[in-house]
Amino acid sequence: MSRVAFPLSEVYGLLEPGPVILLTTAGKERPNVMAQSWHMMMEFEPPLVGCIISDRNYSYGLLQASGECVIAIPTVELADKVVGCGNCSGAEIDKFATFGLTPVAAAEVCAPLVAECFANLECRVVDDSMVDRYGLFVLEVLRAWIDPAVKNPETIHHRGRGRFMVSGKTITLDSNAK
Repeated sequence: MSRVAFPLSEVYGLLEPGPVILLTTAGKERPNVMAQSWHMMMEFEPPLVGCIISDRNYSYGLLQASGECVIAIPTVELADKVVGCGNCSGAEIDKFATFGLTPVAAAEVCAPLVAECFANLECRVVDDSMVDRYGLFVLEVLRAWIDPAVKNPETIHHRGRGRFMVSGKTITLDSNAK
């Protein structure tokens, strides 16, 4: 097997943790939506999700202030809108209006669901002890919604520098420990 050195600044593209999401927050003037790909499941019950958000992002302050958000999971059909949301700031524009996304009232939090996404997770911050140092918010999922008409959602996964991978086929393997 041959090997070549790989740039450390691109390692994140090898370890991409999951689908690109749209994270919504409630603001005083209007709700905001940001594209986000640095997240991870941390626990099953209750479901806990870790999300890393830079303090340079407009959503960082909104999430800190409100303590709640929605994780909306888009499919590949929304890829252009997702990238658009990631390439501008909600401090300057209304991303819902600009990218033709529909905010829908959530049941448990003030942040809106995104109607066009196949899944939406209403979340609240349950641990902010690593926010100042790492930008890591630990969220508890309070309520989850899916579109039952979407059977095999094709999600997008950020590989870095404008490259994305679309989720592939699903395989089922025996997971019973022997």
